[in-house]
Amino acid sequence: MSLSGKTVVITGASKGIGAAAAYEFADAGANVVLMARSGEAIAEIARKIGDKALAVPCDVSRYGEVSAGIDAARKAFGSVDVLINNAGVIDPIGPLAESDPKDWGHSIDINLKGVYNGIRAVLPQMLAAKSGTILNVSSGAAHGPMEGWSAYCTGKAAVAMLTRATHLEGSEAGLRVMGLSPGTVATEMQVKIKASGINPVSKLEVSDHIPADWPAKALVWMCSAEADPHLGQEISLRDEGIRTAVGLLND
Repeated sequence: MSLSGKTVVITGASKGIGAAAAYEFADAGANVVLMARSGEAIAEIARKIGDKALAVPCDVSRYGEVSAGIDAARKAFGSVDVLINNAGVIDPIGPLAESDPKDWGHSIDINLKGVYNGIRAVLPQMLAAKSGTILNVSSGAAHGPMEGWSAYCTGKAAVAMLTRATHLEGSEAGLRVMGLSPGTVATEMQVKIKASGINPVSKLEVSDHIPADWPAKALVWMCSAEADPHLGQEISLRDEGIRTAVGLLND
């Protein structure tokens, strides 16, 4: 699919992978709708991109706000062709036995229910149009437990299943659904992880993490027919074959 003139909605677009993806998709010719709680940050990114960008302040844990954001995207650009479910939090970090139930539940509200909310808001229109791409940003934590990350691992594991379920229900109608596990990325989240001192990931150095534009470029590539063999699956940027296909090995 050519992204020229297509509309891409990105959650968690104020920083990190989401912000990098906004620039990459805009460079590919797409209209970009940035959704995040930080209204000032996404407004600044939208200003830099120009007329083909729209900033929509939104808390993904609240379905009404997500649905209203999708409606705003359609009103501005006519349709939503691609949804990037990127918003996520690492907190709370700490032992499960000492976890705060409210904080643990809020992590699930963002990392899992936030993804559901995005899918639920775009799915009826995409099914009716028999066209659309949904990409869920996942994590290696979805497939292996990490000490201190019980909420994060659980939410991401559930998103991996949600990706498969959405593909099962949407593929016959022509929807393209995939997950992306980017590995460790040099974002603000890694600063929190480093400060926690919990589990091996916190011991990594900044140089061990990939730049945010790598997963951003991968998300653009996942909108192309080249990625179709991976529909319904979660691809990993730790896979050298995927990096080669995206064109990252020489970066």
